[in-house]
Amino acid sequence: MTRPAGDRDEPVGRRVARWRVRRRMTQQMLADRLGKSKSWVDKVERGVRGLDRYSVVQEIAEVLRLDPAVLLDPRTPPPTMAAGLDGVDAVRSALAHYHQRPTRTVAVDEIERHVAYAWLTYDHADYAQLLRAVPALLDAAHATPCLLVPTYRITASVLIKLGEADLAWLAADRAVTAATGDPIRTGTATIAVAQALRALGRDRLALTAAVAAAGTAADQQVRGSLLLQAAIAAAGCGERRRVEDLLDHAETLADRRTGGDDPHHTGFGPIAVPLARFLTALHLGDADEAVYRHEQSVRRDDWALLPAEHRAAHLIDAVGAYLETGDLTKAGRALADADAIAPAEVRYRPAARTLITEVARHGPAAASVGRLATQIGLTR
Repeated sequence: MTRPAGDRDEPVGRRVARWRVRRRMTQQMLADRLGKSKSWVDKVERGVRGLDRYSVVQEIAEVLRLDPAVLLDPRTPPPTMAAGLDGVDAVRSALAHYHQRPTRTVAVDEIERHVAYAWLTYDHADYAQLLRAVPALLDAAHATPCLLVPTYRITASVLIKLGEADLAWLAADRAVTAATGDPIRTGTATIAVAQALRALGRDRLALTAAVAAAGTAADQQVRGSLLLQAAIAAAGCGERRRVEDLLDHAETLADRRTGGDDPHHTGFGPIAVPLARFLTALHLGDADEAVYRHEQSVRRDDWALLPAEHRAAHLIDAVGAYLETGDLTKAGRALADADAIAPAEVRYRPAARTLITEVARHGPAAASVGRLATQIGLTR
């Protein structure tokens, strides 16, 4: 597999910032772990202060759980993250055997039911069950090309959750290949591509892919979801004005939407836009604005209608916003709420485990956070 190329002249400080965000760490969290000031981290990330000592790069890489070469050379593949779940190796093997004929013939309607059940399993954040199902689903779907795109998309989605961004990129790229000639399937596959590229820290490429696909998407929900992916990627690139333009465009599409059906599993609807405004504010460093957007969003009537996976994932991001503003109480509460909604989202995602550690170690944390840290093997 060839990894997507990126800007190889990107400053080291920018790479530090990108990986810090990917690890769901605030500047203060990184500074505390390094024994530095928040101002020092900010100057490094902005390029005001250079990183000319390898020992310092090595220390930063250790905190970010990276090989130092990843910060020094963006061509180095990022590490995969052990998520505490068995099954990733089986998915990797299934992806490696895509060129082989299916081991058994399955009726199309049966595969459709399996795909629908896989989406439902993902929505409920039952990642262990989904990992067990994916290899057989990939094998069966190769006999039915029209079902390959959603199958690869589901595969990419669960791999992103578990920190396997490179494998997710492979699955997403396969989805685009399988979608050739169908504009709707191509658009939905590109949603997965943008998500995988963002997980890899390739926001610029994610932005380009999502904008291009949105320009040709015939389905409004698909286009709206692509615009939101583009906005989040633009925030990762620091393009504030473009973020607003993309979000405003998506909001116009959301306002036109009637009905609650989501046949292409885009997750796009009226509440998706304010949630994206929250996430883009967080990525742009506007923590107070992010907290405001979060607290407004969870009061909406349609918040409770979101899948458990979506709500828990959002709450985990909200933990980072609360930590940025120094509100440990609300950070702990958001973690506890996320764990009550979808335990696997909290216990198996590397980003969530990082946040649990931060909330627990900065105390005084809620008792529920301390128990959670102990249950999943994180020390206080």
